[in-house]
Formats: sequence, C-alpha cells, structure tokens
Amino acid sequence: MGRRKICWILARWPEECKRPVGDRNSLIFGDREDMVKSRISEVPRRPITQEKRMDHKLEILTASLPKAMLQALTPEAIAAVPSHFLRGDMIAMFAFPFKIGRESRVAKVDGRLVRMERPKKDDGDPSNDVYLIDRGHRLNISREHFEIVKKDGAYFLVDRGSACGTKIGGRNVGGDDVGGTNVLHDGDEIAVGAVGTPYVFRFISFDEYCVARKTE
Repeated sequence: MGRRKICWILARWPEECKRPVGDRNSLIFGDREDMVKSRISEVPRRPITQEKRMDHKLEILTASLPKAMLQALTPEAIAAVPSHFLRGDMIAMFAFPFKIGRESRVAKVDGRLVRMERPKKDDGDPSNDVYLIDRGHRLNISREHFEIVKKDGAYFLVDRGSACGTKIGGRNVGGDDVGGTNVLHDGDEIAVGAVGTPYVFRFISFDEYCVARKTE
C-alpha cells in the first residue's frame, strides 16, 4: 500500500481513533504527518539465572530418557516389534502403565505377515503402547496381553486377561482369560504366551541411576 493511499485513509479516520486511549498498548494513528505508529510497551522481564537455565535443561534431558526398557531376546521377539519402536533390540518405556498386545491389523504379502496402517478413529487412548505381530501358527499373544505398572517405587507385571498367559522367569502370571499380577524385578525375563513361546523379553530398569549436571 503506497504512502498516498495511507494518507487518504487516515484523512477519513475518526479523530478519536487517531489518539491513544488511556495507557492501552495498541495500534495508534498519530496526527503528525499521518503516520501509523505501533506502541509496544517494554514488559519487564525477570532475568533467568544460569542456575535456572541449567535446571530447565536438566528437566528436558530427564524427560527425554526412557524410564525402563524391554530387550527382545529372540529373533522372533525382535521380528514381532514394529521397527520404529526398536532401538537395536530394545523397546524404550517413557511412562507407566506401559501396555503390550497383539497387532490384529495384518495381511499376508508375499507369504509374510505385514502390519497394516492403524487408523485413529477417535481421540481415545490406544489399547496398547506397542503392538506385537504374532507370526506363529498358534497365537501366543492376545490383543490386550499385559502391562507393566509402577507403584510406590516397585514394578509389577499385570496380565490383562490373556488366553495363553505370561511368565516371569518361569512363573505363570494369568492365562485362560483370568489375568494376574506379579512383582517385576530388574533383569527378569518375560515370556509372552504359552510354554515354549518364542516371544521372550528382558525387563531393564534404570532406577539406580540419576541424571545430574557435571560440576567443574
């Protein structure tokens, strides 16, 4: 918009709009040379100390680190996990409860089971945090199989009413659709399904470690 057009508009603007109203910070149309001035007040800001800046960085780092991990111990377990969830052979857990179940949206492509796109139909939470693909002739993994929860500093594995159950170091948890709960320790092996299931994972927690800023 050219200067001549601006002057034409301002010449027809009501006089009361050309002057500031009280101490409000807004666009002010000044009388002098028909210029448009923008008054932006200087908002006093509290200085951010170096200590607070470091604390903020520490919060960001802590939030971005996993609280625990599941390590896939067999080739079948690795193949069951969608690749975007894997870091090597690890599944990272950032929050609890952490739910695991079977991926039901699969199709055979060239003789292999391939995970299909999972459309989001509503704003509700998904049934699982990780969907495993069960490639066996006999299904070991239920659609909503188990979850890992943390309560009062301790971890628990909760079987969510799976058909084949879950095992922690050989101990049965759930099965036959009845569910069950058992304490879970760092290093425990979790077998998902019936006896002989190939879907075996190791639980790894990081509770004995903490993140701290280096001192000079």
